[in-house]
This record gives sequence, structure tokens and C-alpha cells, in this order.
Amino acid sequence: MSDHIVSPKVYVAVFLALCALTVLTVVVAGFDFGPFNLLVALGIAVTKATLVVLYFMHARYAGGRTALVIGSAVAFYVILVFLTLSDYVTRSWSLTGVS
Repeated sequence: MSDHIVSPKVYVAVFLALCALTVLTVVVAGFDFGPFNLLVALGIAVTKATLVVLYFMHARYAGGRTALVIGSAVAFYVILVFLTLSDYVTRSWSLTGVS
């Protein structure tokens, strides 16, 4: 089994993309997108996180077990977010003063 060798050009390109996305984050923070503020910020953050995981953590060139672990982590995260949001949505009855 041999390790995949990544070209320095790839690292530089990913680094420049991360820098550009960071600048975009700062620029976007100055605008008001109304209800889409969170969606825009999370979209940029997920893109940056994906680049880091794929290239700097070498997930792009890893085998099937790594994909299974990453997929499991994402699935667990989705479950946790769903449970948190379902708890949050059901709390509206306590805000009306009903005990």
C-alpha cells in the first residue's frame, strides 16, 4: 500500500480558496440578507470545512473505511441537530405561560 502524494500546487490552491472564503465571510457579514443570513454564513463555513477535511486531512484520497467514518459522523451530527430542533420546537407551549 502506498500513500498518495499531493502536489504543493493543490495545497496552495486550497489555501488560497480558504483565504478567499474567509474574506468573503467578512464581506458578507456587512450585508443584511434578512432570513438568509444564517444560511449564507453556514454555506461558507461548510465549504471551508469540506476543503479542510478533503485536502488537509487527506480524506479525498483515503479508502472506504475513512469515508464510512466521515459518513457516520455526519449522520450522527444530523441526528443531534434534528433532536435539538425537535426539542426547541416543542418548547413553545412553555413560553405561553401554560404550566
